[in-house]
Amino acid sequence: MEKIKVAVAGVGFIGPAHIEALRRIPNIEVVAMFHPFEAEAKEKAMDLGIPNAYADYAEMLDKEALDCVHVCTPNNLHFPMAKQALEKGIHVVCEKPLATTVAEAEELVALAESKGLVNAVHFNLRYYPIVRQMKTMREKGQLGEVYSIMGSYLQDWLFFETDYNWRLEPDKSGESKAIADIGSHLMDVIEYISDLKITQVMADFSTIHKTRKKPLKPVETYSGKALNPEDYVDVPINTEDFATVMLRFDNGNKGVVTVSQVAAGRKNRLSLEIAGSKETFSWCSESPNELWIGKRDAPNQLLMRDPSLFEPEARSVVSFPGGHNEGFPDTSKQIFKEIYADVKAGKPSATPTYPIFKDGLRELLLCDKIVESHKKEAWVTV
Repeated sequence: MEKIKVAVAGVGFIGPAHIEALRRIPNIEVVAMFHPFEAEAKEKAMDLGIPNAYADYAEMLDKEALDCVHVCTPNNLHFPMAKQALEKGIHVVCEKPLATTVAEAEELVALAESKGLVNAVHFNLRYYPIVRQMKTMREKGQLGEVYSIMGSYLQDWLFFETDYNWRLEPDKSGESKAIADIGSHLMDVIEYISDLKITQVMADFSTIHKTRKKPLKPVETYSGKALNPEDYVDVPINTEDFATVMLRFDNGNKGVVTVSQVAAGRKNRLSLEIAGSKETFSWCSESPNELWIGKRDAPNQLLMRDPSLFEPEARSVVSFPGGHNEGFPDTSKQIFKEIYADVKAGKPSATPTYPIFKDGLRELLLCDKIVESHKKEAWVTV
């Protein structure tokens, strides 16, 4: 069978995660990668076992016979790189956020639709098996009417003032940091599971470290590496480290979410509690293989990730039997399985099961309204 040819642009933290997941799916070959620094590009390609390295993205698109490109670069490059690939008739998988402005995202949605190309945003947290199971249980009426939703996404990788990353620079990441980076995942999962739409937001941000020490030498995301005092320069910070957002949903009920990247000890913890008229679902990504089901008039339950106990619709994102845990790397494999079924067919299905560019546009719109709410100190309609 002819292999699907793929290139990955950006090989910092998430790019190699894409590459690893792609290699777990039959008949996909990562043939090229883009890295902006020519001196390092070939070295990174050798480390990752990729035959062709490019420091010029346009050259890569011209020279390689690609079926799909994965855009895993800093946020400000998502729009131009995705657009360039689509214009050449190449399917695109883009990291979130899809772009840095709503207008850019709208242009990408329209372009992908006009070209009839597969387009996807890497909202991989939908692909924890328990998340799909919660969605299916809600669809079948087990949860009942959604009364309230409480969620948080907590990390500590920006805890120290010496922690630094391109995401702290608005010209690369956009006007929001924590909300756009991890809050987008949280809100996507909330709307995905509940099938509710957020209609209004009320936000309050905090910038814990108003000045950070930017390293003069490269430090990778989540690396935990430390430099010497003379290796830093002070940089003012204007984007949020912490945010709380009250939500109103289209069923008339309410919710609240908190995101923080300065919560000591919380490495990558998405927590969600959905209270319904029949039961409550509670789940945490750091214990991703168990779902707590709360009851008013019966013993509470703990459902373990086990395909033999799951709804049929949720079994498709489970690869191993019960007791064989699946985690973060498996979410990318599962989302790519669904995306590449359409890439193989040469066009998106009528009703894609994976998050598409329209979902990326939705999250950018939500982020914009949340930033607006914080500035106005008022409720803002989405």
